[in-house]
Amino acid sequence: MKALTYHGPQDVRYESVPDPTLPSERGAVVRVRSAGICGSDLHIYGGHGFGGGTGYSIGHEAVGDVVEVGSAVTRFAPGDRVLVPASVGCGRCAPCGRGVVFLCENFGEAGVYGVGHALGGCQAEAIAVPAADMNLIAIPEGMSDDAALVLTDNAPTGWYGARLGRIAHGDTVAVVGLGPVGLMAAASALIMGASRVLAVDLVESRRALAATLGAVPVKGDPRSEVLALTGGRGADVVIEAVGGDATIGLATDLAGRCGRVSVVGVSQSPTYSFNMLMAQLKCLEFTIGLCSVQAELPALIPLTTSGRLDPGAIVTHRFPLEAGPDAYALFASRTDGVAKVVLDLPAD
Repeated sequence: MKALTYHGPQDVRYESVPDPTLPSERGAVVRVRSAGICGSDLHIYGGHGFGGGTGYSIGHEAVGDVVEVGSAVTRFAPGDRVLVPASVGCGRCAPCGRGVVFLCENFGEAGVYGVGHALGGCQAEAIAVPAADMNLIAIPEGMSDDAALVLTDNAPTGWYGARLGRIAHGDTVAVVGLGPVGLMAAASALIMGASRVLAVDLVESRRALAATLGAVPVKGDPRSEVLALTGGRGADVVIEAVGGDATIGLATDLAGRCGRVSVVGVSQSPTYSFNMLMAQLKCLEFTIGLCSVQAELPALIPLTTSGRLDPGAIVTHRFPLEAGPDAYALFASRTDGVAKVVLDLPAD
């Protein structure tokens, strides 16, 4: 089959890789209909990968159709239309039973697709799914592939970031970084009762897209603008959706006294210098974590099917899988109004 593979910084290739096979009697094989490029994929594209090495297929967001299941799979059958959550759990331990797969007690059976050689990536014609009853979700009838694709990672992560911020009705929320996760965090904050969401990003087109979701674009210097917009108080909650040292620092700066800072951008910094004095003087709450997609979907699927949340609204660009290298280059450039990039595969 064909897939996108990583071979070094800015070197993504469309090439042949071995066909996936059932990982066990509990697994499944899914033919991919569309795949997404995530902001964390850009870490890999930029040469700052998570698993080391090169030559592996990449991507962790996909929707498709089940083509094969193992003998122990009970919830799915060939022909089922499914979304593939980015997070993978063993499906047997107590945390997995709660959907919290990043606490999976059988770490060797958990992880994320497409960050190394352990689990094949989703930017491919097909993908092997371990513990399918845990790691596949049926797509409700009437839900678009685009909405389902954003529900594989970006929307749950944005929702998780808002949930960690414990947003209360009437709160002013700032979102730092308006990639797909940040845009979904902004939409989530409004659903949770925020009175205003202040949208912070260097790219004007991303601020404009956030405005279509109901956020208030922050132009100019974000520190002075957020203070001006909040009467000098700062934000009640700040959600950071980038993971950079500078943006995490900005998030703590934008929070007001007794504010709450929620970091869901993927940080690769082992030596981040946290301003403890400032945090203590402000009485800040600071949370950081990785999203277990399966734990957030029970809230997000009904919100999507009811029309209160529109994950597909952030999709801006489509490419065929074979044009994946061009898609990566565009997404990394942050030009042409790019927000969410979808890779489409032809139907059989």
